[in-house]
Amino acid sequence: MLRCCRAAAAIAAGCAPGSPRGLAMAKSKFEYVRDFEADDTVLPNCWIVVRLDGRNFHRFSEQHEFKKPNDDRALHLMTKCAQTVMQELEDIAIAYGQSDEYSFVFKKKSRWFKRRASKFMTHVVSQFSSSYVFYWKDYFKDQQLLYPPGFDGRIVLYPSNQNLKDYLSWRQADCHINNLYNTVFWMLVQRGGLTPVQAQERLRGTLAGDKNEILFSEFNINYNNEPLMYRKGTVLIWQKINEVTTKKIKLPKEEEEKEVEVTRTKTKVVPLHCDIIGDQFWEEYPEILAEDS
Repeated sequence: MLRCCRAAAAIAAGCAPGSPRGLAMAKSKFEYVRDFEADDTVLPNCWIVVRLDGRNFHRFSEQHEFKKPNDDRALHLMTKCAQTVMQELEDIAIAYGQSDEYSFVFKKKSRWFKRRASKFMTHVVSQFSSSYVFYWKDYFKDQQLLYPPGFDGRIVLYPSNQNLKDYLSWRQADCHINNLYNTVFWMLVQRGGLTPVQAQERLRGTLAGDKNEILFSEFNINYNNEPLMYRKGTVLIWQKINEVTTKKIKLPKEEEEKEVEVTRTKTKVVPLHCDIIGDQFWEEYPEILAEDS
């Protein structure tokens, strides 16, 4: 349709589509406006991190009746959307998510979008947002999507591997701090009978040890036994996976087809719930930070 419109415009201008005169006409007097576009090319040889956050997700989660303190449906939906982003933009080396946020780390030597910051950010946010709406019904089967969610993004560059590791450690530490608080808060409200204001006042000034003591002594909950997805968040990495499928083939000297198992190796985005602050994770997956990755 677009080509037809362009052809019609060329004919209306008095030249055949594809003719030399038609090519010359493509450069109009209005093209000077392109000079106003700002150069937003990011620095070379830096890790490009796009962090995406839900906009007004406190209100969104309340209106869509998310379970407190953690809703598995919402967390798995976020991870599904992040996997979709990574499969679409294969230059992402690793991603980390918790609550309503996800961080996507593009390779240091990535040349995607000519390293234009606006392209990185808009592609990630738009792909994630559309996936959230598209896959909603797969996770919230009984809950209608009342209105489309909003997500915003930002870009930060990290020049060294240690900078990047510290950034991801910061996000995982934030996950632990927030989840511990929310777990105690909602136990005080749901099982302790306090109002949200009273629970907030009860926790004012408490340290991690105090919160753990409240959980254990008042609700018989050992925080260390809570699911890793809640405490550690979700790490997405590329891994080679062996997939076994059944295929029908016809063997020599046999009249009927026979089903045989075929194993194929595919590279997929795999979710992990593990510690990324220590060295063990990075020693186990050195390819993530490899210069030629």
